[in-house]
Amino acid sequence: MLFFSIRFLLALLVALESVSVGRAQVPLSNPADTLHKYEEPRPGTAPPARAWYQKKLVRASAVPLLLIGGGIASLGDHTPVGSYAVRRQLQEHFPNFHTRVDDYLQYVPYLELGATTLFGIESRDDRLNTLLVIAKSELLMTVAVTAVKYSTRVLRPDESAHNSFPSGHTAQAFLAASIVHAELRGKSQWYGVGAYTVAAGVGTLRMLNNKHWESDVLAGAGFGILSAHLAYLSHRNRWGRKPGEFCRQWQMSPTWQPGGGAGLSVSWQPR
Repeated sequence: MLFFSIRFLLALLVALESVSVGRAQVPLSNPADTLHKYEEPRPGTAPPARAWYQKKLVRASAVPLLLIGGGIASLGDHTPVGSYAVRRQLQEHFPNFHTRVDDYLQYVPYLELGATTLFGIESRDDRLNTLLVIAKSELLMTVAVTAVKYSTRVLRPDESAHNSFPSGHTAQAFLAASIVHAELRGKSQWYGVGAYTVAAGVGTLRMLNNKHWESDVLAGAGFGILSAHLAYLSHRNRWGRKPGEFCRQWQMSPTWQPGGGAGLSVSWQPR
């Protein structure tokens, strides 16, 4: 029971990655079909009929809602593996544990994404679109986590504040890991595996530091993943464009005035 949280998070990680790997192994007739997991069809095209569990929103929210539900279910000491029980085990085996590594580790997946860019590894979307998705994800996560924190007012394990549920550090780490997974899984699944492993480590350290309950970590992971998925699901700006294609399209043409004068007309429009 000591490492229940670690095993549970990693088991969900494996399940999530297995689904993605299985999806990636399906041959597609059109390479463009692999570009955007949650993108809606273009106007004028009729999407194929799908069962409710195959809907994009259902697929995007299934795993994070499971995590959030698991966090709610483990609040307090309702079960043998509830938050209080796990905390007692951690305190018994690591009574004096303290580190601030988790304050920085939560952003490491973004460093992974930046490093791949520096080494010339192309992500799924261009840089501008990736930044827009990150900004939207961060906004969704911050609003959701802050609202829940100050509405539930759960006391932290170290009794330092009433804003324990959910864990903001864990939400941030899993949000960044989800971005890395979405952008680089076309190159290798190991980018996502590494990012999610780091995120699981952040959640574990938050419990070892006595800053969060197990329920906070599970729900935080769910909020982080859900925020990233919803950002991708709702993003509609220039899918598939290269950075250079975001500029305006300029056109110049000569003009003639009624009095015989010549000039130059300049016009532009979005590409």
